[in-house]
Amino acid sequence: MSNSALLKSSLAKKYWMSITGLFLILFLVGHLAGNIPLMFEINKDTAHGFNQYAKFMSENPLVQIVAWIVKIAIIFHAVDGVLLTMQNQKARPVKYKVENANANSSWFSRSMMPMGLLIFAFVTIHLVNFWAKMHYGDIPTYKMHGEEYTDLYTVVMKFFGKDDLAILWIAIYILGMVALSFHLIHGFASAFQSVGLRHKKYTPIIEKVGYAFAIIVPLIFALIPIVIHIRVNG
Repeated sequence: MSNSALLKSSLAKKYWMSITGLFLILFLVGHLAGNIPLMFEINKDTAHGFNQYAKFMSENPLVQIVAWIVKIAIIFHAVDGVLLTMQNQKARPVKYKVENANANSSWFSRSMMPMGLLIFAFVTIHLVNFWAKMHYGDIPTYKMHGEEYTDLYTVVMKFFGKDDLAILWIAIYILGMVALSFHLIHGFASAFQSVGLRHKKYTPIIEKVGYAFAIIVPLIFALIPIVIHIRVNG
């Protein structure tokens, strides 16, 4: 492949990885908003409100379309990232790769693929633990106002609060959020730059917002299982 073709291929991969990355960032915001109530006081209103949210997310046709887009975006983002990393490594001379890796890039940018793979593994575990149980598992149900609800709230409370491996699961979720934070520290601002949104006035602002997002959002996600465990066992 010529240098010109290689460059075009690399830029295309970066562009689409950025588009999927920005889409997944929006998804994170929505997913966090839906799960924050899990940190509230344990009572019937909180439980039913969360189960209403879960029912809407699992039955609404438009949400189901978005859910499939999210799954496709995650897979595409992961595969595209691996291919881009392999392509860049092949195109880079060995001497340059060894001597200049640290000088020309931050640790966060060099760790994008390993952190991304950790996140992918975490997402798989998360889907098995909750999405698969919600759709294919034996979860208790109840009726309210003539409608049947799957009691996902109780499943989550038991999983992080009373399960024999609750502490291990919490540790895994914290590790997953640390990986997400590291991934976002570089990925947030880089995604905007790769789609052409680079400006001497606004780029520093985007970078600051990216750092804040990369710390605050994963931190809140990590706190959710911790708070649940404390409340259930408090």
